[in-house]
Amino acid sequence: MRAPNSLKQEFLKKWKSGLQICSSCSKNMSIFERKKAIKLSADVAMASARNGRTCWSRALIANASKNDNNKLLVEHILGNSEFQRLNKISIMRPTMSNKRVRCKKILKRSCGTIRRVSKRVVPQKILASCVAKRLSTKRTQVLKSLVPGGEFMDDVSLIEETLDYIMSLQTQIDVMRSLANATELVLRSKNEQW
Repeated sequence: MRAPNSLKQEFLKKWKSGLQICSSCSKNMSIFERKKAIKLSADVAMASARNGRTCWSRALIANASKNDNNKLLVEHILGNSEFQRLNKISIMRPTMSNKRVRCKKILKRSCGTIRRVSKRVVPQKILASCVAKRLSTKRTQVLKSLVPGGEFMDDVSLIEETLDYIMSLQTQIDVMRSLANATELVLRSKNEQW
């Protein structure tokens, strides 16, 4: 893992590049479209700052590249050679390989077996474990929907990727907050000069 300051610097450099592209195209954009473009450039900049080493960064870049309008922005932020390299990685490492598909009939049968056995064993223990398993499964599904590419990860890699994604989002917030504070200070000093 990189030092936090170098990750922040890399993110800021790439985000600045993305914002320059957005500002050149923003003359006929609505406020909603500008917001969407700023968010997209921030997300792609953070993913590219991770150099495609994580599943979430590759998934985020792949999802952004699907749209032809966004492809130009993604390619500009990444650079042509990096864009081609990440596309090759995405093709070579399909994210669908970890996806597990379960049949509803099998799940129903296994739950039915537990119910039959539960009459012999202490029902409270089995009920508690069944409730805990359902709760864990629901939370895992929610987590998979929040992390880019999470729906294709197993549980262990999901936790690792989630931790990395959270740290990257925190870095993104820190840089944006610093930029907002610096802008506010500049505006205050200009107002005091007048």
